[in-house]
Amino acid sequence: MNDNIKRLAYFLISIFAVLVVYLGYLNVVVGPKLFTDPHNRRLAAAEKGMIRGTIYDRQDVVLAEDRVDKGVKKRVYPFGQATAHLLGFVSQRYGRTGLESTFDSHLLALDDAGKIQALVDRVLGRQRYGYDITLSVDSRLQRKAATLLGGKRGAVVALDPRTGAVLAMSSWPSFDPETIEDVVKTDKVNKNGKLADVNVTSYDMLQRQADAAPLLNRAARGIYPPGSIFKVITGAALLESKPQLLSNKECQGSTTVDGFVLKDTGVHGNVDFNTAMAVSCNTYFAEQALDLGEANLKKAAASFGLNLIGYDSSGRIRGDYPVTGGEIAFNPGTMPSSGMGGAELASTAIGQGRTLVSPFQMAMVAAGVANGGNIMKPYTLETVTSKNGRTIYKKPGPEVFASAISPRTAGLLAEAMEQCVKSGTGAQASVQGVRVAGKTGSAQNPHGQTHAWFIGFAPVENPAIAVAVVVENAGGGGNVAAPVARELIRQYLKQ
Repeated sequence: MNDNIKRLAYFLISIFAVLVVYLGYLNVVVGPKLFTDPHNRRLAAAEKGMIRGTIYDRQDVVLAEDRVDKGVKKRVYPFGQATAHLLGFVSQRYGRTGLESTFDSHLLALDDAGKIQALVDRVLGRQRYGYDITLSVDSRLQRKAATLLGGKRGAVVALDPRTGAVLAMSSWPSFDPETIEDVVKTDKVNKNGKLADVNVTSYDMLQRQADAAPLLNRAARGIYPPGSIFKVITGAALLESKPQLLSNKECQGSTTVDGFVLKDTGVHGNVDFNTAMAVSCNTYFAEQALDLGEANLKKAAASFGLNLIGYDSSGRIRGDYPVTGGEIAFNPGTMPSSGMGGAELASTAIGQGRTLVSPFQMAMVAAGVANGGNIMKPYTLETVTSKNGRTIYKKPGPEVFASAISPRTAGLLAEAMEQCVKSGTGAQASVQGVRVAGKTGSAQNPHGQTHAWFIGFAPVENPAIAVAVVVENAGGGGNVAAPVARELIRQYLKQ
């Protein structure tokens, strides 16, 4: 009898312990995530009667703030479409997106101290305020990036390679975040055999533009074939794994692999590594990749973050902002040598095949080369402060996201990329008096004209900015994307 009582007691204690752990997990881990979910209606309730925190850029320029006019509160975005994808929007009807969503807990002061202060303010009948946040973003560069895209579909990302700070992130087409809920027209809809009026909002209209996809943040979530900018990664693989392969190659305008003819941009003759990078020789990198091997190429891609290395379970870079990394042709469960055939390996080495990347990912690649091989963890949040000036959060020192390549390899890549700008396809990215390194790309895609790419950084001797530019269906990267990068670099260094 006593043994049965003991067993029952142990069972009940075990159940109680499991319940305590589960409830603790819900409150500590799941609870905060659910509370700050952009679709949680309690956020709207928490925001009612509160002045949401102001968002500032790195020079304390207002990027978003609440304004009250005649008792009506409105969220205002002074830079409009230029910061729409970066900041997102706040809507009781459509939730919240972008950094407005990411930093909701700060902007609504949802920490313990903020909740206590909100209770005190409510009892005393005082206005409640969220916390203000300061971003790493440079509003002048952000607006310049949007202007340079000139209404063309594409994206721009600029990072500080030394720290990982996001300086600018622009996507186009864009939208006006202040008018998301505005009714733009009324449609007649058949409901149960009767015509009914249905209001159509600006958000509804944006969703209907499937081809333009103005709500898509192309800078962070857009996925594109990289084209020749991927040769930076192929070059890194050669320098890291088999530097002995860096012999000259003879380019006759094309190369044939397993019966597949891979055309080149021209007849380049006898080329070495730096020249191949400068003139973007497909033959050189395709033939080198065959000797390099699939495993070494994928290893280099993984070191830069492709194939979800260093990402969360959703394939997003861990950090302030949800960013899609990218992927290289990959066959889980197979030996490295059984994945690609020779033709696909050659195509992958020049950025075609099944390789896909995001602009943000490629900005990190450029930043890694610029920073001696170390990619710093990207971030946007610098500080969080209360209305009375109390510091709630301050960004600690820079954090290494990945050690992609050795300093020696980074130096050799930087030298080759500088030659690309000095005398190669990236000439239109050159800035007088500044040493610029870069790589162009013209990526073929099955849905239209080639995408124009450019990645690079400057100054080469002490890099302060790394950029990635993609312009959809625009042709050559040297003619279209490189000038955009040039103006961004010029403006930032001038500032």
